[in-house]
Amino acid sequence: MKYMLLIHQGSAPTPYSPEEWARLSEDEQQAVAADYQAINQTPGVSPGLQLQPPESATTVRMEDGRTLTTDGPFVAVKEALGGYLVFEADDLDAAIELASRIPAARMGGAVEVRPIAEW
Repeated sequence: MKYMLLIHQGSAPTPYSPEEWARLSEDEQQAVAADYQAINQTPGVSPGLQLQPPESATTVRMEDGRTLTTDGPFVAVKEALGGYLVFEADDLDAAIELASRIPAARMGGAVEVRPIAEW
């Protein structure tokens, strides 16, 4: 089964949040980068992409046939999606194990594991 792992950054530092990122030592920064690289090289993983900060988002809605746009994310910034990947795994337990290795999960964020509907 394929699972989408949605990475919610929360308060986890990223290079896009320079103040928080700078609080990590160079060794910690390199460890985070190495962890993501190892995850992307895990068999069954299709690496996704890291997203720009939530402030760069444009939210689109349709109302009465008109397109409405709003600067910024749909959700609160702390809840914003920071990236994703797809993992083909034998079962949910394997997907949960991979999600637990994602640095954001241990650094103030969370990883949502959701099965992909295959029609």
